[in-house]
Amino acid sequence: MKIKSYEFGRIEIDGNVYTSDVIIYDNHVDSSWWRKEGHYLQTEDIEGILNAKPDVIVLGTGKFGTMKVSNDVKKELESRGIEFIYANTDEACCRHNEISGSGKKVVTALHLTC
Repeated sequence: MKIKSYEFGRIEIDGNVYTSDVIIYDNHVDSSWWRKEGHYLQTEDIEGILNAKPDVIVLGTGKFGTMKVSNDVKKELESRGIEFIYANTDEACCRHNEISGSGKKVVTALHLTC
């Protein structure tokens, strides 16, 4: 799945427009992603992603990079051997498109605002 465009609060993926935070899997988009603490990513917030067994997780931390990542998330991904890329959502969209189709299984979670 390719990201066509992103702007604050809006993203277009494979011809569909979303206005809420999303998780992009191989064959579908989950547009109901919400975290226990909105701007602080914890392991329980990515359980569905972990169940997909990706090689790479790309995280968009918001237009201005407001979302923070807990050390527990970083440790969990490292222990599973999952490559973890996190950056502001503009950069995360670029990274998703670069990795998508590379042969690596990528799951991308994007915070669309702040």
